[in-house]
Amino acid sequence: MTTIVCMNPFLTSHAGQCRIVSRQDLLNSGMRPKHITAAVRSNTLIRVRRDHYALPGTDRHTLEAVRVGGREACVSAAREIGFFAFDSQFTHVHIPREASRLRSPQSRHVPLAAAPRDGVELHWWPLIDSTDGTEYRVGARDALAQIIQCQEPRFALAALDTALHEHKIRAADLDEIFAHVPDKHGSLRSRIDARVDAGQESVLRDLFRSAGYRCDIQVYIDQVGRVDVLVEGCVVVEADSQSHHKTWDEHTRDRTRDRLLAALGYVTLRVLYQDIMFDPEGVLRAIQKLVDICRYGSSRVDSVAPAMGIRGA
Repeated sequence: MTTIVCMNPFLTSHAGQCRIVSRQDLLNSGMRPKHITAAVRSNTLIRVRRDHYALPGTDRHTLEAVRVGGREACVSAAREIGFFAFDSQFTHVHIPREASRLRSPQSRHVPLAAAPRDGVELHWWPLIDSTDGTEYRVGARDALAQIIQCQEPRFALAALDTALHEHKIRAADLDEIFAHVPDKHGSLRSRIDARVDAGQESVLRDLFRSAGYRCDIQVYIDQVGRVDVLVEGCVVVEADSQSHHKTWDEHTRDRTRDRLLAALGYVTLRVLYQDIMFDPEGVLRAIQKLVDICRYGSSRVDSVAPAMGIRGA
């Protein structure tokens, strides 16, 4: 029976997509009920909930959302679509108000009301467009409207910035998104900047501007190229990725850029993802000191020179 399932054209054509398929999809593709049962028993198919099946390798968030009885939403949908999502470890699920037979994210046999949610967040707000997205995920506009109401403002801003930058939404969609959320979130709109390359750049820019610093993003500097953030015209801040493991060639390129920037009179700070997200106060303290050095010079010069036996000319 496993051979029949593996050779099924419908399944092989969707194997790379790790998508959810309905029982009717399987029957229409030529599988018989006994083949479906055999495939589930042999782990060639996963029975997620009644009449819903998944191929092996399907993402955990997708399985949990469908098993509960809804679709991936908020940061879970953002991660799937391809724009910034902070802390998408736990699945966020949109549940239609008319939904019934809700189940535990871990077991289709256990009612949701009788089971721990294991961090799963439920979203009940009506959607902007219930036909948008896929059978297991809401569309980008609804994901952003949910993020604005669910996440910290700085992370919601990063999601909006990157969704625009990656062309997951259009600027015209912002009217619809902000009309769908409470007015108290309206101030986010004036802070959106689609030039950012990554969510951490957006968080940094908003952090610095909120602290009163003049800064710009994606600034081109002769002999160096583009830098992530330029603060007060003198401090270059480069934001390291959460998951990007650099090769030696990339380290060499970065150090060369730092040297060239120093020769041009810039001070450089490379900030780790975890510091941007979890220690913003520490990042601000560092920026304050570096900006002061640019403006007034370093107080360390006078204290270090005598200790090293250095005399003035």
